[in-house]
Amino acid sequence: MKTLVYTVAIGSVIGVAYWAYQENFRTQQAQDRVRDLQAQIADTREALSVQQAEWAYLNRPERLRELTEMNFDRLGLLPLTPSHFGSIDQVAYPPREPVSTGLADTIELSGDAQ
Repeated sequence: MKTLVYTVAIGSVIGVAYWAYQENFRTQQAQDRVRDLQAQIADTREALSVQQAEWAYLNRPERLRELTEMNFDRLGLLPLTPSHFGSIDQVAYPPREPVSTGLADTIELSGDAQ
């Protein structure tokens, strides 16, 4: 009887050890995957910040003004001035329709059930 108990106990210890090893291995794989994804995110953020810096450099007002002046013959672009903008009172808004309250469509209820 003792031999059976010892055999079952040893088998259980071996089974639990195998399970713990597998879980440890899966955890390490998941941590490696997370580390790789974090490195990829950092690389992407760095590339995005470089692109934002390049965009800001290329869209400098003085550079765009020079390009506009150089290509005026082909494009016909004019620099923006305050006279190009209108005022709010020049905007034509559509007329407002009256809001229906729904009082004309009321239903009368009777408390007497017959």
